[in-house]
Amino acid sequence: MIRLGNIQTLRQRLIKIALEWEQAFGNAPSITPVISEYDAAQLLGIDDITYSQIMQNSTSVQRGHDFIYQGLKYQVKGTRPSGKKGSKITKVPSAKNYEWDYLLWISYNSDYSIAEAWKWDMQSYRLAFEHLKRISPVQMRNGSNLL
Repeated sequence: MIRLGNIQTLRQRLIKIALEWEQAFGNAPSITPVISEYDAAQLLGIDDITYSQIMQNSTSVQRGHDFIYQGLKYQVKGTRPSGKKGSKITKVPSAKNYEWDYLLWISYNSDYSIAEAWKWDMQSYRLAFEHLKRISPVQMRNGSNLL
């Protein structure tokens, strides 16, 4: 079992391996979802022990939200450019449902450091984006800045 005191080191190792893979094969493994969920929890002030407990019964394909904390459901979206020409983030993945209380969007730099993070409550998000086919980073920046 991983000692929870080493989570930041574990995060750094995961990123290091993904970046090495990307350098060797051109594309990074898909770690952005799990990294962004962890980083969202950190931004919300959730400690590692609590986050670990929250996530033990979660799956990567659960419907509606990514985690529940203090009775509130959180949906997390993360984006990361590869750093290659033309990889600038121009589209934010949209929520497929509204079975959550808050959506957090975390945009990363190519090294997985957080560039920006925004929070939306479900009602405001739905009013702003339900009718759109495409959501841009500029639009997402109308939420609450978490940094």
